[in-house]
Amino acid sequence: MFCTRPSAREHDIDVDEGATHLVVAEGQVEEETAKRVARESEKQHTRESSTVTTGQGARVSALVALLDGETTVNASPAATLDADVDIIVPPTPSRLLPVSETDGLTSGAVQPPGSTGHDISVEQRTHTSDSAEESDGSFTEEDALKDLLRVDAEAEEQMLIRKGGMGIPMGPDGNPRPLLPPIAPQHQGRKCLVLDLDETLVHSSLRPVPSPDYVVPVEIEAYWHNFYVLKRPGVDSFLKRMGEIYEVVVFTASLSKYADPVLDRLDPDRAVAHRLFRESCYNHRGNYVKDLSQLGRPIAETIIIDNSPASYIFHPHNAVPISSWFNDQHDTELTDLFPFLADLGSASGDVRGILNVSLDSVS
Repeated sequence: MFCTRPSAREHDIDVDEGATHLVVAEGQVEEETAKRVARESEKQHTRESSTVTTGQGARVSALVALLDGETTVNASPAATLDADVDIIVPPTPSRLLPVSETDGLTSGAVQPPGSTGHDISVEQRTHTSDSAEESDGSFTEEDALKDLLRVDAEAEEQMLIRKGGMGIPMGPDGNPRPLLPPIAPQHQGRKCLVLDLDETLVHSSLRPVPSPDYVVPVEIEAYWHNFYVLKRPGVDSFLKRMGEIYEVVVFTASLSKYADPVLDRLDPDRAVAHRLFRESCYNHRGNYVKDLSQLGRPIAETIIIDNSPASYIFHPHNAVPISSWFNDQHDTELTDLFPFLADLGSASGDVRGILNVSLDSVS
């Protein structure tokens, strides 16, 4: 049924088989009819989803809705249609198009009337879906990989504890490169005593402290900072006595530009035979581990004294625990260790067996 009188210029637009015919007529419409049609168009606009097609340049799309098989024409001046404007006609609710004709179409697809949508490429949509699936798969695989790495790290830790460390590292030439040089003649026959520095022998602070033993300037990122150093009570005698019995090594997780000048002031008589710094530590889970197996000395003849158990996690049976020291001037732990370490230095056999028995009896 036509809404206006037929003229020679009007024509039918085939939408599809079974779809309602759309007729766009030109001519004068009475003012009252135009207002009524405009009101109906506004009501209809709230019930039907409108499709706006945006093209290159100044193209404008128009939506003509079909209700109960009747055609409603928006005759308002703002809705005047150009001849080359694309018109999208959705099917009526009671007569949906077959799935075979609508498969692959999306709500944003723009097609001329009567199109079945076969010329719409859905490769991009399919690719996006595949990408999402791949992304989901990658996320799952990443989680699984993290879990695997976590398990591997735990297994590696247990393996290193059982094995007793990483062992002597190999150099670029394929030859072993221990952290320490060959033992000097004056240290032949001695056991190796590894000492921590901070909170074991001294305590350092960037803030001024009352009566520091000495102040060490250190350059950090082009600025000079003063470290105020306090010596643990008995440290001078301790180093002198241990230097007469053991091959003494200070192994610290501090940087050499700080630790070297501190040791220069702490050990003027050179009782300490070797100095090892952070770069010689093994970074394990954020902790600087002192791997005794890399020193190049027999593990059975190596002892470590450190306030941090994480430092000797690979060699707990070689350790002599000591409390962390900050400023207690009544502390006597270094002095108390004199007789025990003197006996241990001259004892025969594996030090691990002696330390285990001694520590078990103390605990």
